[in-house]
Amino acid sequence: MLLHVVARGRIGRGPEAELVDRYLKRVGWPVRVTELPDNGGKVPAIEPGTRIVLLDEKGDQPASMAFAQKLGRWRDEGVREVRFMLGAADGFGDAERAQADWLIAFGRMTWPHLMARAMLAEQLWRATSILSGHPYHREG
Repeated sequence: MLLHVVARGRIGRGPEAELVDRYLKRVGWPVRVTELPDNGGKVPAIEPGTRIVLLDEKGDQPASMAFAQKLGRWRDEGVREVRFMLGAADGFGDAERAQADWLIAFGRMTWPHLMARAMLAEQLWRATSILSGHPYHREG
């Protein structure tokens, strides 16, 4: 199953980009990152079998284990791609939220866009590690 991060804004070079790269290189599943300008740009076509996850302030705040379990369930159901959408500064509108399969948030605080991308990368690594049978130190 492809884990596809589609993010508004360019991360460029720097410590945030290095952190994102460090975690995404550890993910044992196929990963793709698509960067779009803050406005406009062409969002890649959504193929059948894709689940859309919006990082959104109104989203659920799942624990890492629940996040992993959801990805594992989708993988086992034959989902081909999970697309994680990170919006621009103003986030997503109600229409975009309504079309998503899941809304998630990294807490109620506001996070800088680049930090949110790094936290997503880390959680993808953590989730795939959990699903591969690696002991999770917070379990139990």
